[in-house]
Amino acid sequence: MAFIELENVTKYYSDSVCALDQVSFQVESGEWLAIMGPSGSGKTTLLNLLGCLDQPSSGRVRIGGTETASLNHQELTRFRAETVGFIFQQYHLIPYLTALENVMVAQYFHSMTDEPSALAALERVGLAARAQHLPAQLSGGEQQRVSIARALINQPRIILADEPTGNLDAANEEIVLQILERLHDEGNSILMVTHDEKVGRRADRRIDLEHGRIAQTTVFSFEENENFDEVLEHMWMAIEGTTHNEATHFSEAERRRLTSTMTRIGLLDAQMNFTEEGRRRAASVIRRHRLAERLFTDTLDLRDDQEIESNACTFEHILSPEVTERICTFLGHPSRCPHGSPIPPGPCCGRE
Repeated sequence: MAFIELENVTKYYSDSVCALDQVSFQVESGEWLAIMGPSGSGKTTLLNLLGCLDQPSSGRVRIGGTETASLNHQELTRFRAETVGFIFQQYHLIPYLTALENVMVAQYFHSMTDEPSALAALERVGLAARAQHLPAQLSGGEQQRVSIARALINQPRIILADEPTGNLDAANEEIVLQILERLHDEGNSILMVTHDEKVGRRADRRIDLEHGRIAQTTVFSFEENENFDEVLEHMWMAIEGTTHNEATHFSEAERRRLTSTMTRIGLLDAQMNFTEEGRRRAASVIRRHRLAERLFTDTLDLRDDQEIESNACTFEHILSPEVTERICTFLGHPSRCPHGSPIPPGPCCGRE
């Protein structure tokens, strides 16, 4: 049985307004699902049903085997408090409470407050030093991270994020997305509403809503993401004027299909040039690859170019951001790979 199941869910707000129409899908435990679609397509209504803030007019919503429509108001409130953590676009922080107190409010409505646990939640999102600041003293990105800490404090089984990066600049958007990626890596189930293609592609799967119905379901497999990275890597090195030694494992027709998809999801523009997001992802792939090459030559004393290249191609797809930074720090923040090509700097280098 899937962790979350929706079966023929329909939601009417009046006889003439149908927000959701016979929607059915399942979400596995630990999956990250992006919910996308134009304004008025039913995204927020769907999130409200999943968060037990509303009930369907017909159909079934089951979470962890519990049919939410079978719960009375008190049971539903308790189930929501124990099961769901909310991250809102508008943050919804209480303005006269500190960051720490805003997190503790969620504890209060769940069971009892625990200041050390609340402080640990803020530390997890990099805000322990800002615990005593009021929301007005925090940036938008910091306020969103407080809301994430608040959502996590009761260890929910589901994290529901409604446009979590909608009010953020590019730098803070990336910080928040990296936090969500870390939570996903830890096995948390995330359901995220977004209108942004490049944010949506960070998920395991996405569903597109139109007029209250599922219009399309998209899954980007590990292999597809590898292919995206390979195209970006080839483009980066062509611009750089360096040689790419990894063998291409897809045809020219497949490459055209990939670049079309990459344009749709915001990695390339209509002229097949990098978008800002595409350039950032390409730099990350190149950085992981060349740091891996340095690791193999500097610490393992590998000298066979083919063996180094093969291992580096594997590592570029599996290194997490945290491990990449640790390797870079361990190697002393090298600026060039063993062959003399530049290594794009990262957050740990102080030379971005």
